[in-house]
This record gives sequence, structure tokens and C-alpha cells, in this order.
Amino acid sequence: MLRRTCGIVAATALTAAALTACSTGSTSSDDAGAGGSASTAADTSAFPVTIDNANFGSVTIDKQPTRVAALGTQDGDNLLALGVVPVGVTKITWGGDSKGSTPWFEDQLAKLGGTMPAQYDDSDSVPIDEIAKVAPDLILATNYSLTKQQYRQLSKIAPVVAYPGAAWTTSWQDSLTLDAKALGLESKGQQVLDQTDAAVAAAKTTNPDLAGKTFIWGALETTDLSSVSYYTPEDGRPSFLASLGMVNAPIIEKLSKKGQFYGTVSAERYADLKSDVFLTYGEKASDAQTYTNDKLIGQIPAIKAGHLATFLADPTALAGSSPDVLAIPYAIDHFIPKIAAALK
Repeated sequence: MLRRTCGIVAATALTAAALTACSTGSTSSDDAGAGGSASTAADTSAFPVTIDNANFGSVTIDKQPTRVAALGTQDGDNLLALGVVPVGVTKITWGGDSKGSTPWFEDQLAKLGGTMPAQYDDSDSVPIDEIAKVAPDLILATNYSLTKQQYRQLSKIAPVVAYPGAAWTTSWQDSLTLDAKALGLESKGQQVLDQTDAAVAAAKTTNPDLAGKTFIWGALETTDLSSVSYYTPEDGRPSFLASLGMVNAPIIEKLSKKGQFYGTVSAERYADLKSDVFLTYGEKASDAQTYTNDKLIGQIPAIKAGHLATFLADPTALAGSSPDVLAIPYAIDHFIPKIAAALK
């Protein structure tokens, strides 16, 4: 449950009438059908292309897909950044807006002249039946978690591009690169990656106070403060902060295990969790004070010193929790200032 309750999206399904295809022609609004905007033309000799999936073997895509379903949050954003409107995405149930989406997704969708794709519910399990309804010719799950059975079921619907390593540990860069390769848009993908890298580099320059500051990104719950879950350097959250010049706390580097996106520390080690700032989530504004006042959690050095950043379920928290090519600019403008404030 750690992944879902701390900023990764779920979804609900819409009716079949909401389904829309991605065209492969021009990106003008004239070509954007009812809910589907166009994709960029594929690179020359891009197909067939074979992509390795860490736990499931390889998948071969014979021609440029025209109906792409996104399972991972990053996949949906990557598609829009590449000029492709997906036929289906997961609905945002934590940190989203009233539409079950995000400001950055909707802004990019409007630029492409598309309408909202079908949304499906992955809060309980992988929504295989709902994905089948949108009749995709490609399914993207580059930063997600699938069992072998779920992968086999999805593969009966369409080719599946899954994560390249451990579940939930794919960087936004690798996610974008994989999606672009599957779509035959590697040159466009590199362009988007370079633009995002430039935005991160600029943010690093304009936020010099972050440089060298240590952090711990934890997942606290007011109902059980007997342990602290933390995100490892392999998770996208700490990785994003590291790209801005911040440093994972030495204790987290020591405790983290390869291939895992989180770990847990029991109460007797709280005093060892030393960092300049501690980031976590809360359900209501008063949770921050609850953490500070708790006789155990309150002994975590950064919290004791008043350097606690508590994020509630809104787009700002989601942008920092699930950074990708569309979310990162929003995180730079809204999420990073809150960390800078907590450091002061």
C-alpha cells in the first residue's frame, strides 16, 4: 500500500463512448478526432523494434502503434509529450483534480487539441478488462508492477512494454526512452529528454540553497507511528531531489537495498535518521503538528529541529512524488519552494 497511499495514481473506467484513437499524421487540431490527438511520424527504419522486459522476456512491435494504452502515470505523460494522445490512462485518485487528472496532463492535452482519454481503475488490481475495452495495439507499463500472470493476460490484448528492472524503480529518463522507442519516436524522445534536463539544470541554478542539503523522504501515518517507511535512492522521488543537488541522508544510503523502492525503520532507530530536512505526507494540515508532538517521531532530528515538509493530497505533492517530463516543470514551480521553506 505504500506506493498507492503516497502519490501514485489509481483510476476509474469511463464508457466506451469516451474512447479515442491516436492518429499518426499531423499534430494539428484539425486531425484531432473525438478525444485523440495525433502522434509524430515515426523515425525512419524504426520498426520492427524489440524491447526487453526485465521479468517477462522481450516484446517485438512490428509497426507504429496508433492506439496506445498507458498503465503507468509516467507513460501517459510521456505519450502527450511525444505528441500522442493515449486511448486509455489510469485515473488519478491521489493528488489529482476533480477530473481525476492533473494540470500538466490537461494543459498538454489542450495543446494537442485532444480530449480526455478513457480512464480505468487500478486501485484494486490491474484493470485488464477495462484496458481490453479500449482496444489498444500497445500497452505501456514502464514504471509499474505486474505479476507474470497479469503480464500474460495483457499480452493477449496487445504487446506490453514493462519496466526494465525492479518494479517502481524506473527513472523518468528510462521511462521516456522506452516509450519513445516503442513508438518509433526516439529522436523526438531525445529532444524532450534534453528539454527536461535543461529545465532541471536551470532549477538547480536558481535554487542554490538546496545544494548539498541532506534529506529523508518518509511515509508517516498518524495511525501508526511505531515505524517509518522511507523511499530509497532508486525511487523517483529521491532521484528527482538528487538531480537538484540535494543528497540522500547517509543512513538511507546505508539501509537501502538494491531493487527496492522503499524500506522501513523501527522506532528505536529514529534518532539515527539524521538529515537537514524530512519530507512526508499527511491527510490534513494538522498532521504535521501530530508528527512533531509525538514522543517517538518527534525525535527524528530534522523534525525536532523544525525542518519538516508535509505534503497533502494535491497536484503539488503528486508532481514531486511522480516526476516525469510533464510533472517536473510543475514540481519546480510549486513543490521545490516548499522544501526550500522547510530548510529555512
